[in-house]
This record gives sequence, C-alpha cells and structure tokens, in this order.
Amino acid sequence: MTVEKSRRFFNRRLLGIAGLALVLGIVAGVGVLYVTERGSGNAVAAACPLDESFAAALNDNATGEVAAVRALDEPFDATTIAFKDESGKQVSIADFAGKNLLVNVWATWCVPCRAEMPALDALERQEGGADFAVVPISVDMGDIAKPKKFYAETNLQSLPLYHDGSLATFNDLKSKGVTLGLPVSLIVGPDGCAKGVITGPAEWASPDAIRLIDAVKREGSAGA
Repeated sequence: MTVEKSRRFFNRRLLGIAGLALVLGIVAGVGVLYVTERGSGNAVAAACPLDESFAAALNDNATGEVAAVRALDEPFDATTIAFKDESGKQVSIADFAGKNLLVNVWATWCVPCRAEMPALDALERQEGGADFAVVPISVDMGDIAKPKKFYAETNLQSLPLYHDGSLATFNDLKSKGVTLGLPVSLIVGPDGCAKGVITGPAEWASPDAIRLIDAVKREGSAGA
C-alpha cells in the first residue's frame, strides 16, 4: 500500500469513528450526561441586562450542596422556551411571569437527573407558591408516557409534569453555551430572564438549597 493510499485509509477510519460517536450521542460525565444536538425548535431570545444585585445574591449563597450554582455573566431571555403540560397544552416560561423559577431540564434515561427529582419535589412542596415554582421539563423523545410512568413510580406529588419530546429545550440551552449535558437547571427571575445556572444534580431539599432559593425570592421581589 502506498503512503498516499495509507493516508486516505487512515482518514476514512477517523471519520468513521467520529460518526459513530455522533450516533451514540451520549457520553457519561461526572454527574452529567452529555448529549449531542438533534435540531432545535425553540428560539431563546436576546440577552437580558445583568442584574448585579441578583448575581451577587446567587454567588454569595451558592455554598455547600448547591455550590455549583453560578450567576450568568450574560443573562438571557428564557420566556420563549416552550413545552407541553401533562394534558398536552402548549406552555412556555412566559406563562410564569412574575415568579422566580428553578427550571430543571431532565430525562428518564439520565441517571443523575432521576436521582435529584425527589429533592426537587420536596423543594416545590416547601417553597412553591405565588413567588416561586420549580418547572421540570422532561426531554424524553416521543410522547409523555415515560416521564409520566417515572413520576408514578417515584411518587412525585408536588412537581408538575412538563414535557418537550423534540429535545429543543436542551438544544437551545446548548446553543447559548449554558450546558453540554443533563441535568441542567436555570434560575429565572420574575422578568423571565435566566440569571443563574447549574449543570449537574444538586441536593435541592437541603438547607443550603433552601437558603439559596430564599435569597432568590428576596432579590426577585426587590427587583419586581
């Protein structure tokens, strides 16, 4: 085999390996599952102004079990992130205007996602109300059957069930450079601006998490 033929053979092998990795699409990380892009249907809107007081409150209270939470240097408008409720009705983050939100993007095939759902359920039960809500969005492909079954098996009673079977929600966040994998949670202010993020699971029922959410609610009320 000539040098030139050998080079072409080697290049084809590399392309084949790269293509296989793309098809597999999921690589296990430390507490995060990395996902390849599959096309986007939602359009995350333009950037929001930086709220320095809100950012400081996030960073100052991101300790212990929620130490991985960070304020976004470039907040963005999350109101166009769209999904469906349990009945199949189309909703979006805009429908939660006036509330502070913890928007959690997850899937039943994501082990760290599954692990943190009971804690998110406890957080919604304790902190949910007129000024705060947990918004969990399943990105399981297809219909809502798998996440619905998971809710029943895990006895999640306080969390609402939202679903985006197109994976568009995840792809929008990926395109913004917010995350490469699941789970990912956004902290969204009453104005609909995503102001904080954590990639990977957290113990959301812990005192550290409650303290962080209480600080978020105070800052959200002050800026309303």
